[in-house]
Amino acid sequence: MQLTDAQRVDWLRLIRTEGVGPRTFRGLINRYGGAAAALDALPELTAARGRRVLPPTRGQAEAEIAAAARIGARLVALGEGEYPKPLQATDTAPPLVAIRGEASVLRRPAVAIVGSRNASAAGLAFTERLARGLGEAGLVVVSGLARGIDARAHKAALATGTVAVLAGGQDRIYPPSHAALVEEILAAGGALVAEMPMGWEPRGRDFPRRNRIISGLSLGSVVVEAARRSGSLITSRFALEQGREVFAVPGSPLDPLAEGTNDLIRQGATLVSEPDHVLLVLAPPVAEEGGEAGIAVERPDLGDEPIFWDEIDLDGIALPVPADGLAETAPASGLAEAGDDRARLIAFLSPTPIGADELARASGLSVRVVQTALLELELDGRIERHGSGSVSLIA
Repeated sequence: MQLTDAQRVDWLRLIRTEGVGPRTFRGLINRYGGAAAALDALPELTAARGRRVLPPTRGQAEAEIAAAARIGARLVALGEGEYPKPLQATDTAPPLVAIRGEASVLRRPAVAIVGSRNASAAGLAFTERLARGLGEAGLVVVSGLARGIDARAHKAALATGTVAVLAGGQDRIYPPSHAALVEEILAAGGALVAEMPMGWEPRGRDFPRRNRIISGLSLGSVVVEAARRSGSLITSRFALEQGREVFAVPGSPLDPLAEGTNDLIRQGATLVSEPDHVLLVLAPPVAEEGGEAGIAVERPDLGDEPIFWDEIDLDGIALPVPADGLAETAPASGLAEAGDDRARLIAFLSPTPIGADELARASGLSVRVVQTALLELELDGRIERHGSGSVSLIA
């Protein structure tokens, strides 16, 4: 598949519309047969939900495409030849990604290396050895350009191929101090991938969104150092949901930076103390064309997966057929603000562990909203996760 220029503008307008994330985008395309027809239907469709939403104008979309081109980035659509195949196989693959750099690096087998921003000297040294060894074996190293483990992994893999996934737009490098590292990655034949619009400054909830792309681009994810509430553990959870391998580097039980990785190993992640431990596990999928072949991990039910987009709920609407006009439906209330959801959940949390399902019943929120709010609370250091999916409030 290859979009025309007009189709690319329509796809960009649709995914940039408020309330449209990857799943809603896919549902609208399937229903209306294309982005142009979905854009025509969307204002009245959203009015049926109680608030009329207008897509960005064609001029705004064209301006974003032009701004990306000025810095050497291009917007690649799901299904096009340059779109990374492992990412395309995931359930929440972005309909469009902005790619800057050498696209061929995205067609090679890859492994993610993530970990603490406040890494120890030993953790940084091991990351360098691991990334260099995996790169020399033919794997591209994917990471998130963060301080600490991410940056060291990128630097160690410059000669063999590395991909940085951004939480903001292609022109909003975070942290800004890594602008020089970005130039090194591009000069060495690596690539930068971003889902968010040009000019977008990354916010807290954008980093978990980014993490699903890091794991989605990779056959497996290695966590080098991570405290028990580290954001790096989110990458490992996404990897499991996407049917990818999870690896963890062990550490001393007295080291807080090893609590998260030691927990992962206890839960079944592959222990890694040298590059060969990763290569032996990834050998079957690397040997197969198509990336995911040979990975014997059952995909979990993603019905309760945390959401990071305030998407339009199409399930509650009798979707109209374009030729017949829009069906009349009763307005529905919008999603509660994320901050209100978190405050509501905190009222039901205590130091005693409780499951997400029970929290949903007690709070009256949907399980998906509860999972999203819990993830944000975890990133804020407000809750602790326990076995069997239960959580407790940190006193």
